[in-house]
Amino acid sequence: MSSSCSLKIAYIGGGSMGWARMFMVDLALEPLLSGEIRLYDIDIEAARRNEIIGNRITEDTRSAGKWKYITANTLEEALRGADFVITSILPGTFEDMRVDVHLPERLGILQPVGDTVGPGGIRRAIRTIPEYVKFAEAIKEFSPEAWVINYTNPMSLCMRTLYRVFPQIKAFGCCHEVFGAQDMLASMHRDETGEKPPREEIKVNVLGLNHFTWFDSAEHNGKDIMPMFARFADEYYEKGFPNDGYENQIECFKGTNRIKFDLFKRYGLIASAGDRHLVEFMPGEMYLSSREAIKSWGFALTDVDWRINDRKEKLKKTKRLAEGKEDIVLNQSGEEGILQIKALCGLTSIKTNVNLPNYALQIPNVPKETVVETNAIFSHDRVKPVNAGNLPDNILSLCQPHIKNQAQVLDAVLDNDSEALYKAFAREPLINGRCTEKELQLLVDDMTK
Repeated sequence: MSSSCSLKIAYIGGGSMGWARMFMVDLALEPLLSGEIRLYDIDIEAARRNEIIGNRITEDTRSAGKWKYITANTLEEALRGADFVITSILPGTFEDMRVDVHLPERLGILQPVGDTVGPGGIRRAIRTIPEYVKFAEAIKEFSPEAWVINYTNPMSLCMRTLYRVFPQIKAFGCCHEVFGAQDMLASMHRDETGEKPPREEIKVNVLGLNHFTWFDSAEHNGKDIMPMFARFADEYYEKGFPNDGYENQIECFKGTNRIKFDLFKRYGLIASAGDRHLVEFMPGEMYLSSREAIKSWGFALTDVDWRINDRKEKLKKTKRLAEGKEDIVLNQSGEEGILQIKALCGLTSIKTNVNLPNYALQIPNVPKETVVETNAIFSHDRVKPVNAGNLPDNILSLCQPHIKNQAQVLDAVLDNDSEALYKAFAREPLINGRCTEKELQLLVDDMTK
């Protein structure tokens, strides 16, 4: 193995005030990686602010990894000769997202997140897919050997688009929802034994779709802890069990894991995404029938007005950081992107959850083109998916409408087929049977306008 790596990294969405900033700090804390980061963003002023902040981080005496940040004016400038490409964009604006999330409320369709499935997820995909077509074409031309790490939602359709346009692309999608479930299991272990192990010591088999992932096995130090979870779910089913740090969480992101407990009792596996995501994959009448029902289940809706105000505050903070009026805090994010890069450079190896097409039949009873989330082993210039086994029939039936829509929405956007898009809306479990055809068609038309 090499002892260190000097890299060229292209960051598409390099003006980000969230993911990009975490990535910059994580890189700074890693002594074995260094090189050049090219920040590309349609908001070039945002990229320039991050260039200043990134170079401030590098100059900080606490920074072990030394990076030169530059703003790229074009995709070609960012991508040419890159070793890694990060894609992390907001498709459209938060005003677009306000339509995604809140317009369906007139039909009683409530969405806690609205970025993966449901009417909000489809509308977001319609904006995202054309951008990812451009990204895939540019990567094919300017950096075909680069590893591509995607953080954008809807994750599955972003990944499916990249592979449709450039089948030889070396891309995978990262999501931290599994980490939260591992942390919950570590807290469960403390609740029963008095000791909380690091979440990385909780070994799980991951299978399913992004934001609708499941564990069919969980171990700690070789001991099966699924029976422990059954006891845990019984004990906390009614009152919930908030994750550590609940008191300090933002109100609209809080959850008590009651949905996980209910799904375990119904289906026998541990649902590993956050409750806010999980409920959007299920029939709307189960958990999202009313605001009172949502409150009783112990999770919250994330109002888009909150996101808009949060962005305003982040922009103020970003300007203070760029102007040197605020100190930079260097704390690790808990994400695994840097570990994945190190492994692909041959500096280590890791096993972690990723989103990839099902080409290796990681989940044998799911179509090969479907983007699934399972574990994979990262080593020098290789990501090897782990065979996760079949989805149980009861969970497969929950996934089927989303598997079908993953294929249909991509084809419909690429073919500009409005009728196929309408059918995808009608198939969504959040919508199906909750309004008339006329009401749904009017909603789709108004969302499009």
